[in-house]
Amino acid sequence: MTSFWTGKRVRLRGIEPDDWAAFMRFTADEERLGDLLQPPRSAEGYRVWAREQAGAQPGGDCFRLAVEAVGTGEIVGTVGSHLADPRAGWFEYGVTIGADHWRKGYAVEAVVLLLRFMFAERRYHRCQARIFAHNEASLSLHRRLGFTEEGRLRDHVFFAGRHHDLVMMGMLADEFAQLHSVSRL
Repeated sequence: MTSFWTGKRVRLRGIEPDDWAAFMRFTADEERLGDLLQPPRSAEGYRVWAREQAGAQPGGDCFRLAVEAVGTGEIVGTVGSHLADPRAGWFEYGVTIGADHWRKGYAVEAVVLLLRFMFAERRYHRCQARIFAHNEASLSLHRRLGFTEEGRLRDHVFFAGRHHDLVMMGMLADEFAQLHSVSRL
């Protein structure tokens, strides 16, 4: 039997200490995309962070996973839930795929695996994503996945010297089930 966490293209797995260099590249890619600008972190800072992530005990419904290409074993991105309210039944998630791996179907499959877990196994009712309005690729990805634009927070975030809109997108568990197999990929 194939793991619940493995699809045709990607496998979601825990972060390992040796993944630090990939996460450093992902941060550089996000900065080039115009995402939030953070102060530079040293290579040792990434090493320490990856060791901490690798040693962390799983707990709750907020976690980050590495996205690994099935064919090569290379880490191509990250996906995870970063806010969750089990009582109200909603969670928020994020996905990042390294620039060298865009448009290969990795993001779609990683998100579907994560959403399947959160909706079917953890019984959440709603997922939401916050996307910078200028990030057309991410907005398009979420529309293809079946997310609905639910609102726009005007001038909500400040980076790169000016304010930017933030688009709120959401999907309900029954909408996911209608579009994506709840069992396996």
